[in-house]
Formats: sequence, C-alpha cells, structure tokens
Amino acid sequence: MGEVSRGARALVVCPDIRGQSHDLDPQARLAEAEGLALAIGIVVADSFVLPVRQIRPGTLFGAGQVDNIAIACEQHESELIVIDGALSPIQQRNLEEKLGRKVIDRTGLILEIFGERAATAEGRLQVELAHLDYQQSRLVRSWTHLERQRGGFGFLGGPGETQIEADRRMIRQRMGRLRRELEQVRKTRGLHRDRRERAPWPVVALVGYTNAGKSTLFNRLTGAEVMAEDLLFATLDPTMRAITLPGIEKAILSDTVGFISDLPTQLVAAFRATLEEVTAADIICHVRDISNSSTQAQKTQVLQVLRDLGVVEGEEASIPILEIWNKWDQLSPDDAEELAQQADDDDMVMAASALTGEGVPALLERLGELLTTSAVLREFELPASAGRQIAWLHAHGEVITNEDAGEGDDGPVRRISVRLNPKELGQFENL
Repeated sequence: MGEVSRGARALVVCPDIRGQSHDLDPQARLAEAEGLALAIGIVVADSFVLPVRQIRPGTLFGAGQVDNIAIACEQHESELIVIDGALSPIQQRNLEEKLGRKVIDRTGLILEIFGERAATAEGRLQVELAHLDYQQSRLVRSWTHLERQRGGFGFLGGPGETQIEADRRMIRQRMGRLRRELEQVRKTRGLHRDRRERAPWPVVALVGYTNAGKSTLFNRLTGAEVMAEDLLFATLDPTMRAITLPGIEKAILSDTVGFISDLPTQLVAAFRATLEEVTAADIICHVRDISNSSTQAQKTQVLQVLRDLGVVEGEEASIPILEIWNKWDQLSPDDAEELAQQADDDDMVMAASALTGEGVPALLERLGELLTTSAVLREFELPASAGRQIAWLHAHGEVITNEDAGEGDDGPVRRISVRLNPKELGQFENL
C-alpha cells in the first residue's frame, strides 16, 4: 500500500449490518463518519450506506459489494477507504489486497484523530496506549515510534513509517510502562483535585457530544483562545480557566473531550483519566447541539458515559447537571418557539448560542445561583482589627449583619453573620 496523508481522497462506507442496533440511524452514522474523516484532513470524495445482510468473516462485505466499492473508488479517484465499523485484522488486510488501497476502520480513524489532537503529555500517553492495544493483533504498520516517540502514529503515513517487523513482547512491555505512567498521572490528578477541593474554588465541567460547541462556549465564557473548530474531537485534553460568576469571585471552568457513539472500548478505558476530571466538578454543564436532528440520541450517549463514571445512577445524578441547549441561532423560528417552552418549564435547562452570545448572561446567572444554593448562615466574632478577613467576608459571602460585639483581649470585636457555601467557608478558614 502506498502512503496516504492529509488531503487524501477517501471513500466513506457505513455498513448497516442486519440485527445490529445503534442509537443513530444509518444516515446519521454516515454523516458522523464523514465528520471524523474531515477532522483528520481527509477529503471525502464519496460516501454511502451499504446494507450487510450477513457478515463475511474474510471481508465483512459480500464479493459483489467489494466490487462495487472498487468501482466507486475508481470513479471518485479515492486512494483511501474508511469503513465506519470495526474490522478484524484479517478483514482489513483482505480488503486492502482486493481493493488495492489503504483501508482503515472507525477505531483506526478515531485513533488517528486522537494522535493528532492530543496536546499534553498525558493525552499522548493515553493515545499511544490505546493505539498499542488496538494494533497489537495487527502488526502491519511500522513500529519505529516505540524507540522514537512522536505525537501521531502513522495510520495515514508520515515520519517513521518504514516497514519493519514488530515485536509483540516489546509492545506488551511498552504498554506496561505506559500503564504505570498513566497510573502516576491519575495519582497526580487526584492530588490536584484534592488541592482544588481545599483551595476551594468551585469547578464547572463542560461535557457533551463531540462538536456540540463546548469549546466555543468555553471561549465565550473565559475569553480563552482554545481550539474551537467545526471539527469532531477538536478538544482532547481538559482545559481549565478561572471565570467570575454572579455572587462568586472565582470558579474554575473545565472543557473536556467530546463523547461519541460506539466509542471503541479500548479508547474509553484509555481516556478514563481525562474524563475523571468530571467527577471532581461541583456542576456539570451538558452542552447539547439542540439544532442537530440526533440531539436526543447524543444526549443518551453522554448520559451513558456519565453512568460509566459513576456520576449518574438510574435517574439520579450525584452532581447537578445543567443542560445547555446550544446553537439556538441555528433553529427555525417554529422550532425555537416550541423548544423555548420546554426550556422555560425546566429550571435545569438553559437556551443559548455560544456563537452569538445569546442566552449567555442568563446562563452565568443560573450557574451563580446553583453554586450558591448550598450556602448556609455562619456567625463569626472577629477582632475589629482583622480588616483583611472582614473585607474577604464582604467580598465573597452575603453579609447579613455586622455589629459591635463588645471588647475582647485584643480590643473591639465585630459579630458578623454571613451566608457562605462550603467551599467559601473552607477558603475563609485557610486565610
């Protein structure tokens, strides 16, 4: 097979296998597969759904269907074939031999995206572990990156892709080392979370289906220049910024990787540490692309991931989940009117457009309300000379009374009744 790189012309095929159920219908799955291909710089020359009545162990498709794929490749000058499904190593090899072109499946494509997008050391570790897990049974690509690490892993060609014999034992050893390094990362992240809980700024985590607009909303709320393109998986590594909310001087906003349907199991496991940031949040903002026809199926996928993380059990969530119905500007007037009524009836739903800013001030107000609902009334007696602490209480809490409490050992005393939430109380005690 010749090398294929960014800009390659690809044929995207979505197998619709009889008896297999999916949350998305075949056309929606095909559109998502096209989005994945575009995210890695592939030119989609043509795409179609291919019904599969019976899986062929050697090629997945029947002989006639393989011939049709070959004809489509010739017609559209496609040098790459993307199969939106899981191919066994034998199926992948046989299809490549019969079609005379590079073939990658859904997992390989997502891994390629992850390899390109991962920006931090942790992200690269997770990508490489997932890649090795996927490739250990295939051993059909070069493995020079085992000696010389790099960010991407060469499904689509690039540096280091010389044909060499891969060593299974070396792969297993490398995976063992990566797991130990990732375990250390998890411990470090745990320490960071502990420190944040003591510190104690409230944390708001943005979650949602990939391309729902999380990064655009993150930029709108923080003014940060986080990568926010109309691409699937534009964000892989959590990004955190401080923001100010009504009634709260400082909160931490966390942007996370987008969820997706049928994410391969080895990727879910490898990216668990990244998603664990969500479990440390005080509020989860579920950003939904409300203009997408598959928005309900996408919501189901996100909630399933949150269940896997232990955040949601049954219908109950251990962390408040505020739904943000994003891309409101893309709705038709009739749809907007109908959905506005639904949003008004649910105090855990906010309508907004991250692109235009519509609804964002109300969203900030609601976040401030949710983060201060746990506030309770506290009473402190402080020396009148403790100006810094008294000023802090006025700045961070809702001061109800501030009155003279007589004389103490160090002079006049002030009795202050103030409403604080648990994190603010923790921060005051650390002053």
